[in-house]
Amino acid sequence: MRENPVRRRLDAGEVVLGTMVTEFATPAIARLTAAAGAEFTLFDLEHSGYGIERMRNVLAAARGADTVPFLRVPDAAYDLIARGLDLGAMGVMVPAVESVEEAGLVVESARFPPVGRRGLRVLLPDEWEPEGASATLEKENAETLVIVQIETTAGLETVDEIAAVDGIDILWIGHFDLTASLGIPGDFENPRYRESVDRVLAAGAAAGKPVGMVCGSVEEGAALVQRGFRILAYSFDIVLYEDAVKTGIASLRAALR
Repeated sequence: MRENPVRRRLDAGEVVLGTMVTEFATPAIARLTAAAGAEFTLFDLEHSGYGIERMRNVLAAARGADTVPFLRVPDAAYDLIARGLDLGAMGVMVPAVESVEEAGLVVESARFPPVGRRGLRVLLPDEWEPEGASATLEKENAETLVIVQIETTAGLETVDEIAAVDGIDILWIGHFDLTASLGIPGDFENPRYRESVDRVLAAGAAAGKPVGMVCGSVEEGAALVQRGFRILAYSFDIVLYEDAVKTGIASLRAALR
């Protein structure tokens, strides 16, 4: 398994920047995000409508690009987590984790024995470590990142316990869903939302786990880093594409007047 530079940078206390793909999941997209400087590319299976079969070619191609492929699965189910990692994801994100038991299931599904219960797939020859099976599984466990989303009031109430689960690497705030769960959908200036964010950041700091989120602008991202976030996805593919086309067409029209 290739080394995971995102893990190395997070372990060193650095800030990691990537982006999220919800619509344009094609084999070439990771090459584009890598060329744009994204240290990781987060592919979405929760809301995109794609199935695991679609991600087979996408993740295989992403493994060859200079970006770390993450996959958000729809649920904390063994088959979704393990299969997503088998297909080439180097990090798995699980939405709406709400309990220690659910966090433990995520870890068990993502890690090989003796840490978890993930089954060993048929490995290609270049995936084996020279020292054999034990070293191979140990390296896979070490390089894989496990990310859980805190995006409900139930998850917020148990965030300290979730953060402390061994094998959870990153806490990720689902900000839209969190505001909806709080009864203040989209109100990111509301004190209740800001207090909730602070609570997740405090839980991450206490457990030594970085906290991440999607940011919609440079200004927002800089402010989040100032608050203590250490891993950010800069926007979504559909938003970035629309913004780029809108800006380009408006500029061209202005130039033709």
